[in-house]
Amino acid sequence: MPANAEPLSLARAIELALAKNFSIQVEGYDAAIASARVTESLGKFDPVLSGAYTTSGNRNPLLTFDPTSGDRNTTYDTADSYDVGVSGLLPWGLTYRLGASTTNARGTFNGYADNYDSFAGFSGTQPLLRDFGFGPTLASIRIARTNRAISEWQYRQTVIDVITGVTYAYHDLNFAYAALRTATRSRDLAAGLLDENEKRFKVGSMSEYDVTAARSRVAGREEDLLSAERQVRNAENFLKQLISDDRTPALLGRRLALEPPAPAPIVVVDAAADFRVALEKRPDYQQAKLSLRRSDLNSRLQRNQLLPRVDLVGSYGYNGLDADRSASRRQVEDKDYRSYSWGVVVSVPLTFTTERGRYRAAKLQQRQAATSLEQVEQAIVVSVGNAAGQIETAQKRISANREARELAQATLDAEVKRLRVGQSSTFFVAQQQELLSIAEVREAAAMSDYHKALAEYDRQLGLTLEKLNVTLDTPK
Repeated sequence: MPANAEPLSLARAIELALAKNFSIQVEGYDAAIASARVTESLGKFDPVLSGAYTTSGNRNPLLTFDPTSGDRNTTYDTADSYDVGVSGLLPWGLTYRLGASTTNARGTFNGYADNYDSFAGFSGTQPLLRDFGFGPTLASIRIARTNRAISEWQYRQTVIDVITGVTYAYHDLNFAYAALRTATRSRDLAAGLLDENEKRFKVGSMSEYDVTAARSRVAGREEDLLSAERQVRNAENFLKQLISDDRTPALLGRRLALEPPAPAPIVVVDAAADFRVALEKRPDYQQAKLSLRRSDLNSRLQRNQLLPRVDLVGSYGYNGLDADRSASRRQVEDKDYRSYSWGVVVSVPLTFTTERGRYRAAKLQQRQAATSLEQVEQAIVVSVGNAAGQIETAQKRISANREARELAQATLDAEVKRLRVGQSSTFFVAQQQELLSIAEVREAAAMSDYHKALAEYDRQLGLTLEKLNVTLDTPK
């Protein structure tokens, strides 16, 4: 391990990633945006307070002439209008307006006397076919909520992927350190063999060829050592990228001292039984189910839009008319002069081309979502089975490579003894040193792969967060 390195355990690395990883932060914004979209969709039911003042003037010709001048007679009318009201939409599709207005119309027709016409009451439009009921009116809100749920599962998937990626990177770095130790030990063994050969050559008990061969072996091991050191730095940088939000070159200068991972437990998995767990826990499967639900909502909405528009319209209120504005309004308040209207407005597109196209596209999207769900189910079967197979294979590899390493060590020790008594050669000792290095690296790789296989199996089942007791807060 490098001097002045930052001590780091796997648990601490995961903790840092949850706090600082950019992928988690970016996906968190998506989840928060989706939540804001729900608030946006609910705004369609917000009442709107409106007020207006208008003034107008009109000069119109008459069909009579002024006999003295021969010019056509004209009239001039003016009007001032005041209006205030509250309007909005109700969940079953009714659009309403509750308001009051006053208009002062005067002109030639009344000698420019004030004439205040006031009204206060309610008016509304209720769809009877297209856009009728809770389904079409609430469709955008339900779709927004479904999108929010999809985004939350996507956020969960990102966190799981990052945690699994950190676990991979941690054990890759640990393996790189193991490979570096093996490369260092192999270089030291080669250097020791060279030293012994040079001493024997000086006393005439070994040929110059053996010295040259040993020196060549040392040079080769030096190259392997440099490569191993580079692999350590690359693996270290990748892990730091996952667990840090540092964006300066200082990130590359930090060194990590890993705590030795605890021995991985020997586990027996049942992919067939765990398949149901994956269907319940895996974020991608939940997203596929929600996508199908969203397609169903859109399909029902577009089917409703194929209907003609038939709206029931009506109003009810009270009038007031007087030369005095206050008197006109009092008449409205006294409810002496009732006013009402009702009727039906029918609007039928001649071809429904747009609506038919949208409905057909929605039905195809629904079938596509259903097929995608089936595709995800099949992918889960394969991925869970493969992950289970990786665990079993990695366990066997650990046992096989441990035995191979122990045998290689014993063989090397025996070969060195034979060399010292003149029954072997530098070539055979160097060969056994190479085989030992290979066995050590393979054993370390098998142990690293076993740790990663366990993490991958948890990811395939969607249990990563539960296994690590990680609780996610929904981004706001």
